[in-house]
Amino acid sequence: VQLVESGGGLVQPGGSLTLSCAASGITFNIYTMAWYRQAPGKQRELVAAITPGGSTNYADSVKGRFTISRTNANNTVSLQINSLKPDDTGVYYCSARHPWTPSPSYWGQGTQVTVSS
Repeated sequence: VQLVESGGGLVQPGGSLTLSCAASGITFNIYTMAWYRQAPGKQRELVAAITPGGSTNYADSVKGRFTISRTNANNTVSLQINSLKPDDTGVYYCSARHPWTPSPSYWGQGTQVTVSS
């Protein structure tokens, strides 16, 4: 199983990024996919999740700025990030959760997002 993230980088406050995650080795269309982030010195936190049917949920801190989407035909999940703030800085991880488990089954290696002027 592989989850490979891409799209991170250095962005100025107010800017935008799109993160992508390509999954392989799983039956993608039965997994809930999610993005987590971990800021320096903080615990990893859930940012956004999307069910196989397309239902989404977001952390309060990102509602209205982040949009998660998935393309089951391509086994990909994306995170569109707008109006970036310095507090959005961190390593962003893609995860896949099997419907029978309460927590993520697989993790990607992470992609760094740095918001700074």
